[in-house]
Amino acid sequence: MYTAQGRIKQNELLTQYMPLVRRQALTLQVRLPASIELDDLIQAGMVGLLEALGRFDATQGATFATFASQRIRGAMMDELRTRDWLPRSVRRSARAVDSAVRQLEQLLGRPPEENEIAQHLEMPLSEYQQLLNDTNSGQLLPFEELVADGGEPVSNEQGNSPFEQLLDGQQRQTLIDAIEALPEREKLLMALYYQEELNLKEVGAVLGVTESRVSQLHSQAVSRLRARLHDSA
Repeated sequence: MYTAQGRIKQNELLTQYMPLVRRQALTLQVRLPASIELDDLIQAGMVGLLEALGRFDATQGATFATFASQRIRGAMMDELRTRDWLPRSVRRSARAVDSAVRQLEQLLGRPPEENEIAQHLEMPLSEYQQLLNDTNSGQLLPFEELVADGGEPVSNEQGNSPFEQLLDGQQRQTLIDAIEALPEREKLLMALYYQEELNLKEVGAVLGVTESRVSQLHSQAVSRLRARLHDSA
């Protein structure tokens, strides 16, 4: 893996770790809007791999596999963040949902029902559910966005799921408490999606609902979690 001078044999490593780039891109793509091309994720991941090759320092204790995995994933997330495909109007509406959930939880002392949130927002239930679909299309692995201020979670050698890796972060206990407070169906959805790493279609099959309905419930659960984290900040 190293020359006599301790320099990484970059061509060998590049060839060895290219399949890792593709695997990470495929894992990420299933959670993104259809407009995001696999090749774009792979290209971004290759940039991350090249950066890893140039910056890896074996004296820091981490293996190259761990370091490269972090850089590849980070480069893909950076690429996605620069796209910002969610319209401002939808972002404003998403913030309004977060605010409504927060206010209703304080008022009711429990997670508000869907129809209660829609009523608070003064919109028909169908319109609220469409809003949930729209906002969910712009949420990339929303747990990562929830803890972005504390540093982006990274993968590790032990093979932990993204959910478990995230819960090693700064806001671990806050997130655990927030997840436990979710309505049962939304709690199950989040476990299936993040811990079991099922896609929305597979989650729908387990819950017995459509993929569109899973998207709505997912978005609503994220709003509940954001509201809880906001209150604990």
